[in-house]
Amino acid sequence: MAIDADAALAYRFEPQVVTVERGRLAFFAKATGQRNPVYFDLDAARAAGHPDLPVPPSFPFSLELERPDPFDWLTALGVDLRTVLHGEQSFTYHATAYAGDVLTLRSRVVDLTVKKNGALEVLSKSTTVTRGAQPVAEAVSVIVVRNPEGEK
Repeated sequence: MAIDADAALAYRFEPQVVTVERGRLAFFAKATGQRNPVYFDLDAARAAGHPDLPVPPSFPFSLELERPDPFDWLTALGVDLRTVLHGEQSFTYHATAYAGDVLTLRSRVVDLTVKKNGALEVLSKSTTVTRGAQPVAEAVSVIVVRNPEGEK
């Protein structure tokens, strides 16, 4: 079933407020192969001039997964989660976030593109991450939906 472009672009996400936890940062850094100890060793982070552990690259994406149902927006758009593929993700950083920071994430669907005569639908979601009024990052994730009813 094709995704309704108007419904996708009009979908409203509730803002998400997350406190960045030190243990989670260290776990994420090690799980993603970060070798710089500033990402998982508080003493190393402070010796490098950071007030606490800094947020490692791509961590904002994992914050979105802390919602009670991080894929509810796809379900609301009628997407069968068995047909979803991760397309890509990108980040633009404006400031460094640290353990203990309270971040607000505001997401919205910014594009829906149909490819291969409807066999693929490509959804782009943009998330703005702020600390109070200060911009921290922009995260864009691209989801590819295989549409078995589309022409191949």
